[in-house]
Amino acid sequence: MSNSAIQMYALSLDQVTNGIKQGGNKRTVLVQGDMGNAKTSILNVLAKELPTHKASYFDATTKDTGDVMLPKIDINGDKNFVTFATNEELGAHLSGPIILMLDEFGKANPAVKNALLRVILERKIGSYELHPDSIVFATTNKGSEGVGDLLPPHARNRMTVIQMRKINQEEWIDWGINNGVDATILGWAKDNPQIFHSFEDVKNPDDNPYIFHPNQQRPSFVTPRSLEAASDWVKLRDTMDDTTLTGFLMGTIGERGAMDLMAFVKLADQMPKRDDIINDPKNAKIPTSASAVVMVVFRSLASMSKDYINPFMEYLVRLDQEAQGMFANGVRNPKYHAQQLVMTNGKFTEWAMKNNYMFSADKK
Repeated sequence: MSNSAIQMYALSLDQVTNGIKQGGNKRTVLVQGDMGNAKTSILNVLAKELPTHKASYFDATTKDTGDVMLPKIDINGDKNFVTFATNEELGAHLSGPIILMLDEFGKANPAVKNALLRVILERKIGSYELHPDSIVFATTNKGSEGVGDLLPPHARNRMTVIQMRKINQEEWIDWGINNGVDATILGWAKDNPQIFHSFEDVKNPDDNPYIFHPNQQRPSFVTPRSLEAASDWVKLRDTMDDTTLTGFLMGTIGERGAMDLMAFVKLADQMPKRDDIINDPKNAKIPTSASAVVMVVFRSLASMSKDYINPFMEYLVRLDQEAQGMFANGVRNPKYHAQQLVMTNGKFTEWAMKNNYMFSADKK
């Protein structure tokens, strides 16, 4: 396929995960995508959705041939042949179906790749055979990233190779709201869609100084993974001075990303405290900048609780219509963790009717 066709049919994280869930027991899927874009997290998602399966993680980059199978000699028996014991990480010894992820398969030692081909195609390794409902998939980085991912034709032909596109701005913010990402990071992500762009769309690396580019080896850069890491540091901002925090952010998301993000950190001073909204929603301060308003909305979505929803609805009507709509759209997301709490709230229902919003949980 041409590069344009490959990009056109690159799939989202949800699409890839669902495809593996449906057909991964028949065919091994190799997920090829950008670094730091949640390829490895597919295992955790599948494990939650398939509680009958046991998850097995095999880090292919750290293995040699002897780490796949080792001779097992029956010293005290009368067997005149050698059997083999498999690595525990492969999960072949487990009873029942498993979900086996061969992580970073493209970077594995060539001998290890060959040793894994039978489990990839036949679901067998040595004298072990996986349960017929077992799912096997592998991950690798794009060859164009230049980080050492190589796949010989005979290995690729045993798998279905899927291109996974980068996580986009909206998807990551929705994920961040439901996974404890700091509101400052969410607000910065909202204002900077370019941090989610692919280097393949940027000929001159200087045109996007935030992201990884193989033609300019930046020691640190922005990915969905490093954004989550930056959130952990920003949450500690009260324990360190600005210079220290900036230094840690530079080592996490790069120089340009850290400097820009710190401007957003300082905007956090405009935000009302959560307790201020709970105790006095009609007088809690309204941020003067649009970016700080966005951060208030994201923080409220992320920290929604029974004692917060009523006062927040009183506070929400004091914000502009765009901010109110942003909150409503966040609630409508089918993956929003507090959707039922908000949608069954009387104040929210009243607000929705006044604003001609029709809200119902999206059907899957």
